[in-house]
Amino acid sequence: MQSVAMHISNGIIDGPVAAIFAAFALVVLTFCVIRARRDLDDRLAPMAGLVAAFIFAVQMLNFPIFTAGVSGHLLGGALAAILVGPWVGALCVSVVLVVQALVFSDGGVAMIGLNITNMAILGTAAGYLLIALLLRVLPRTPAGLAVTGFVAALVSVVVASQGFILQYWLGGTTDLGDSLGGLAATMAGAHLLIGIGEGLITATTVVTVAKVRPDLVYALRGLRPVPVLADPIPGGAR
Repeated sequence: MQSVAMHISNGIIDGPVAAIFAAFALVVLTFCVIRARRDLDDRLAPMAGLVAAFIFAVQMLNFPIFTAGVSGHLLGGALAAILVGPWVGALCVSVVLVVQALVFSDGGVAMIGLNITNMAILGTAAGYLLIALLLRVLPRTPAGLAVTGFVAALVSVVVASQGFILQYWLGGTTDLGDSLGGLAATMAGAHLLIGIGEGLITATTVVTVAKVRPDLVYALRGLRPVPVLADPIPGGAR
């Protein structure tokens, strides 16, 4: 179970590869800090705290995958990206991962760079790229925003899971040989199901926030407006 969980424990990946990804994560997060300083205002700063707390809570929900004999959990990268943007969103997820590793031993401290790369960087980036694309194609209605949140969350979870496969291929401590492809399929299948659950939670949360305070949804504020035909979310086309 540890080898296919999203949180990578110590000893799963060898030290040199873990160090490389730790350096990579540090560089990317430094860039995120620089960009996030431009976005933070009196609306986004408290929202970032709420998003981090929400992600911390939902990551406690584990989904058993009986056919694969594994379990996984929600990530929250797409939710963070759509509510507070990709830069602040990646930082929110990273803070959650660091706290989990240091306080709850959820994921190895030596593997923190690997976990941040997969869940905070890859997951958030994949989610926001889809959000930016879909919100330019779909109408900015509750239904359009729900579809955007669902698809972005689903894809981001699967992409993050495959980041582990790349890392294991580079420095896995156990030689799986031809079984690496099977591990990739297991990870993709398990997290596809998890992604469906995360997509539903993301869609529900984002639509709820947008109906009450559309100005708090970063994606609606940060992207250029597109024409809407019916039932637009108030403030969504600013």
